[in-house]
Amino acid sequence: MKQPSPQARWEHRTQTPLLVLALGFAVAYAVPIVLPDASAAVHGACKHAEWVVWAAFAADYLMRLGLAHSKRAFVRTHWLDLAAVVLPMIQPLRLLRVVSTLMLVGRRARMAPQIRLTTYVAGSVVGLLMFGSLAVLSVERDAPNGNIKNLGDALWWSVTTMTTVGYGDHSPTTGLGRLLAVGLMLSGIALLGVVTANIAAWFISRFERDDLVERAQTAAITELTAEVRALRAEVARLGGAGRAAGGVGAVGDPAPGAGVGVQGGPVQAGGGAVSAPTP
Repeated sequence: MKQPSPQARWEHRTQTPLLVLALGFAVAYAVPIVLPDASAAVHGACKHAEWVVWAAFAADYLMRLGLAHSKRAFVRTHWLDLAAVVLPMIQPLRLLRVVSTLMLVGRRARMAPQIRLTTYVAGSVVGLLMFGSLAVLSVERDAPNGNIKNLGDALWWSVTTMTTVGYGDHSPTTGLGRLLAVGLMLSGIALLGVVTANIAAWFISRFERDDLVERAQTAAITELTAEVRALRAEVARLGGAGRAAGGVGAVGDPAPGAGVGVQGGPVQAGGGAVSAPTP
């Protein structure tokens, strides 16, 4: 049995801790937005928690890079992870920490075989809705002409935007808010496509499985029919051979105990000879 590589073992061991850190990041990111009047200590603790989580994901990336057999191939195939780690270091792009955390957790979650695609999609929808709502609220709350002033408005806007309904009663007015809206729209369309493709693939696999079962049953019936025909032919052949053997024994055979006399007359069964009549 092939042993897993050191990189695979590291990824398996760090799945649960990174998911816990991601939940901690969600709380640390949400508290200052939902509770803007909280004390400076709370805001400071949340900010430090965000950086701790980012540092943990950065360390995880560097560890996986060090354990990879081909460093160049790892960087080429995990460029989204690298972008998610590097971009949030730029202070104006602080909101990208939300996207980076979703990207990294999502990529690690796909590595877990026990997580089904449906569960991943559902978790992505919930995460995008919550983080999208928090992000647009933090941007639009203090905008002069903004109409997204509380979490309820932000959540309603996220739902209508992600489902591409777009009622227009709430909409971002700042450039960054509209950029968030574009990202949420594209994410909603992509997730909708994944769900549709997943349902179609399930139906196709179900039909193919039923077709394979039907073909196997048809093949079994055909094979059984051929065997029955062969058995009938064998029985007919054996019956004809038996009848032929019985006919040869009945014609020209003298009775048991009977003999032939010297003059060609029959001999009695008791052993006495019967003389032929004199002409």
